[in-house]
Amino acid sequence: MASISALEINNVSAKISEALSLNNISLILQAGEVVSIIGPNGAGKTSLLRAVCNELPIHEGAISLSERAMSEWLPASRARLLAILPQRSSLDFPFTVNEVVTMGRIPHATSHRRNQQIVSEALALVDCDQFASRSYVSLSGGEKQRVQLARVAAQIWEEQDKHRCLILDEPSSSLDLAHQEMVLQMIRNFAAKGVAVLTVLHDLNLASKCANRIMVISEGSVAACGSPAEVLTQKLLSDEFHISASISTNERDGSILVVT
Repeated sequence: MASISALEINNVSAKISEALSLNNISLILQAGEVVSIIGPNGAGKTSLLRAVCNELPIHEGAISLSERAMSEWLPASRARLLAILPQRSSLDFPFTVNEVVTMGRIPHATSHRRNQQIVSEALALVDCDQFASRSYVSLSGGEKQRVQLARVAAQIWEEQDKHRCLILDEPSSSLDLAHQEMVLQMIRNFAAKGVAVLTVLHDLNLASKCANRIMVISEGSVAACGSPAEVLTQKLLSDEFHISASISTNERDGSILVVT
């Protein structure tokens, strides 16, 4: 019996104003798979995530979650399966860190005790448990990013919810090296539990380390999609990023290493 895809993007095109932002993009994301989206600034990476999240209306094509059209999902039901970390958070109210992460539990009909257990575990996952009672607005940029990661983790924490999908737009931005590695481990752990992960990354080496496949978007279209070894070539980096780079294999984990 064929497996059910967690997220399916079929020939999607979208416009911002009158300009075509996305042009005929397709991707099938399976449970437990990590796909990293890379590309130059303005290529359409965030636009694609906005289309997936229903924030950018699509002009053509279709997007489905667990083989059901996005438009057919009730918001609360969809939120139990699909968690989204945007590139920026505009939360300016003086909630505590614990309250912000608890927002991720709103779609779930679980007890207060169970919710707080999940929130505590999610905060520990991103090394934020030590300031759970602090005001969110008092945090640094990197700390806020980690709290938002805990929020989306808490949202899709329940393993009995099949075909969970995690959408991350630049999850490692504002983070130091140790916490960047923490994000990679978090992605790997969720994928190992069957969560499909779609993430935009600017760092090519981070993309290589965490992804099963890399999709390159250029001028709103798919320029390449495949394993890191297939995609991260000197020719592609020259053609799409206009850089000269050497490509090697990281001896520690076997990932592709890009040195510019």
